[in-house]
Amino acid sequence: MLEGKAVLRETDMPEAMQSHVMELAYQALDLHEVSDCQSIAHFLKQKFDEAYGPAWHCVVGKDFGSCITHLCGSFIFFHVEMMEFLVFKDGKDFTESKDEAVGIMQKTG
Repeated sequence: MLEGKAVLRETDMPEAMQSHVMELAYQALDLHEVSDCQSIAHFLKQKFDEAYGPAWHCVVGKDFGSCITHLCGSFIFFHVEMMEFLVFKDGKDFTESKDEAVGIMQKTG
């Protein structure tokens, strides 16, 4: 278990959803070894799919690069001590145009 406070790096998620994902991250870190990033990511993805519908993606690790496309309002990147968490939703949102629905985020380790 990492004891540090979650530090937000970037997001476009509503605050309630941000709080939810950070609480789930703490739960995942309690349930799994810190070195088991795949199980931590799977736990977060599964819980977010259950709460907010399918097509969530989760990347967990200490150093990674990413280039993703996500639906607006569904992206968060934060860390707890040295563990990074990237959670975002991908898929079709038929209520918005493509230009409104898609945001792009790049991060290099």
